[in-house]
Amino acid sequence: MAIALTLSACGGGGGGGEPAASSAGGLEKTQLLVGVVPVPSSAPLFIAEKRGLFKEEGLTVKTEIIQAPQAVMPKIANGSMDAFLTSYVSLMAINDSGAAKLKLFQHSQEAAPNVAGVVVAKGSPIKSAADLKGKNIAVNVLAALGETLTNAHLQEAGLKPDDVKYVAVPFADQLAALSSGKVDAAWLVEPFLTAAKKAGGTQIIDTTSGVTAGVPIDGWGVSEAWLAKNPKTAAAFHRALAKAQQIAGADRKAIDEVVPTYTQIPADAAAAMTLGTFSMEADRASVQKLADLLHGYGFLKNKVDAAQLFAPQGG
Repeated sequence: MAIALTLSACGGGGGGGEPAASSAGGLEKTQLLVGVVPVPSSAPLFIAEKRGLFKEEGLTVKTEIIQAPQAVMPKIANGSMDAFLTSYVSLMAINDSGAAKLKLFQHSQEAAPNVAGVVVAKGSPIKSAADLKGKNIAVNVLAALGETLTNAHLQEAGLKPDDVKYVAVPFADQLAALSSGKVDAAWLVEPFLTAAKKAGGTQIIDTTSGVTAGVPIDGWGVSEAWLAKNPKTAAAFHRALAKAQQIAGADRKAIDEVVPTYTQIPADAAAAMTLGTFSMEADRASVQKLADLLHGYGFLKNKVDAAQLFAPQGG
């Protein structure tokens, strides 16, 4: 689930000034650099690459592994990176901060049951959300999706957000933090959630069902300036991504084939983990609900009109 800290630095991808290729229908640029997060939501882009969908549109797409959209905003601003996978939370936070003006270019994934949840260690006396009062909960990033979803379920159980303390712990370190007692509970996403259960952990909250069912997770972001400067390239890139998104939504095996090529998730784990839903478009009401939760918890200074988040191409 697209959220966290950054790797990576320089990278090619070419800013403006690239000559249009007549064979590519007069595209403003034919070589793109796209920031990808090593999570299942990036799969459609790799499906598009593997099946030649970018090539069909006259595009050459290179990728750079990122983990925090915020960290690559300088590259987005100077045009050296064209697009990136982002959680809806990060996109709204970046816009709210004024660091960039971004649009959601193509939806990737929304939540399905058991894609993300709160887990406690084997033998923990904590059995339900209500038992978390006064406890520490690990999340990969503070004031982001994990806190937002967990808070909604805590409130449903009669607790206030400040009845618990959130602690930032990378997903990969959360099992150790749980087993050592450093934290009382941890919010985990796939494939870490399945790994925690296999290690004996108990999931006490499914944060992608009930009050937060169908929450939009992530998609592909671009800047408003990039869209204005590269309309033909944007249309071509969108066509390829949309075709790949359709494939991902219809064929689980297509996702399983590519996930091990850009993540550290082994093929057997990729095939076993629970995925969200790869639909063509996010439900706008669900995006608005997420935006309102983020504002309500003070994670966004300004209220968000969800309809304004989406690029004109739709999706």
